Amino acid sequence: MLKRSLYNKIQAHLSKKHISLIIGPRQVGKTTLMLQLHNELRSQSKKSFFLSLEDKEIRKGFDIHPEQLFNYIPPINKNDKYYIFIDEIQYLEDPSNFLKYTFDNYHENIKLIVSGSSSFYIDHKFTDSLAGRKRIFMLPTLSFPEFVDFKNREDLVAYINTGHLPGLYKKELDKLMHEYLIYGSYPELVLESKLEGKKEILKELATSYIKKDIIDSNIKSPELYYQILQILANQTASLFNINSISKILKKSNQTIESYVYVMLKSFHISKISPFYGNLTKEIRKMPKIYFTDLGLRNFFTKNYNPIALRKDKGELFENFVFRRFYDNYDEMDIQFWLTQKRHEVDFIINKQKAFEVKFSESQFNIKKYQYFMDKYPDINLRLIHYNNVNEIKL
Repeated sequence: MLKRSLYNKIQAHLSKKHISLIIGPRQVGKTTLMLQLHNELRSQSKKSFFLSLEDKEIRKGFDIHPEQLFNYIPPINKNDKYYIFIDEIQYLEDPSNFLKYTFDNYHENIKLIVSGSSSFYIDHKFTDSLAGRKRIFMLPTLSFPEFVDFKNREDLVAYINTGHLPGLYKKELDKLMHEYLIYGSYPELVLESKLEGKKEILKELATSYIKKDIIDSNIKSPELYYQILQILANQTASLFNINSISKILKKSNQTIESYVYVMLKSFHISKISPFYGNLTKEIRKMPKIYFTDLGLRNFFTKNYNPIALRKDKGELFENFVFRRFYDNYDEMDIQFWLTQKRHEVDFIINKQKAFEVKFSESQFNIKKYQYFMDKYPDINLRLIHYNNVNEIKL
């Protein structure tokens, strides 16, 4: 059975007493991942139990008191270790109380592995930060290497992001990249072979599962939420100008901010901040917005055309590059550089590496970046374009 790369990290964390908290968007495989771990433990004759809080009876009991857990597992034997998998922890009225109580009283014998579909709940439903009691694991849609693996091309995975791609494999990897760019990387969608089937899955993800995020976060106007997503999809890789969006939709900045907050916490979009040194003329405020899944972004632009035929191919490709960085670095380590005179570099990584993204190599003129190179001589600037992205180490 296909496994996510996060599988090994959580497996290694099973020996730790701390709670393993898996978060990420809906339908990316959190339940599947936990069931795989659960089944492996059971195959080793370990005491492992899987509980889903989609079950209202279990949820009701846990809301009454954390001790209700023992209605579903055997009495504790001080010499035993119990692995308790709890899916959709956010459905509890006070999830942090349940986790804190269980950890504080039983961590010598109980290892908790829990999932949640949105970090929105960590901010709003977790009354305690669980500091010192948890480790958070993020599970997004498939990274590009995982996507290639799910396509049964594990022979290609070893070359991705190494800077050493044999020419023999370039055409095959580029073809897979094109599918990733157009339809994205939700696991169910990746395993669907028919293009119409992929489009139907994306429609279901957008209309059903995003709607669950809207309902759970008490958004007042689903229509406005979708309108903002459509605007952001068509402004990918641009500065996030909240005043402009407010004027378009005739809504207050505060309303727009609250809706974008839910999008961020539901992992549909991500924002990166500007990089600046000591220069007063560098822009320091507006972030840039990218989608965390390219298929979802294309659904909201209503465009599944091949990339060569698209007017937005530059923005789409830049979003792909962002996603590659997103899978390899913390969000806070991904920035961009822009001055008031429109000098710009697309990505600054760890304040140590700089990358300019162009769809084609011919669009790049090194002279335009002399100002940046003079100001930051210690930051190496490189070009990423469609034909070299799989051949360089990001």
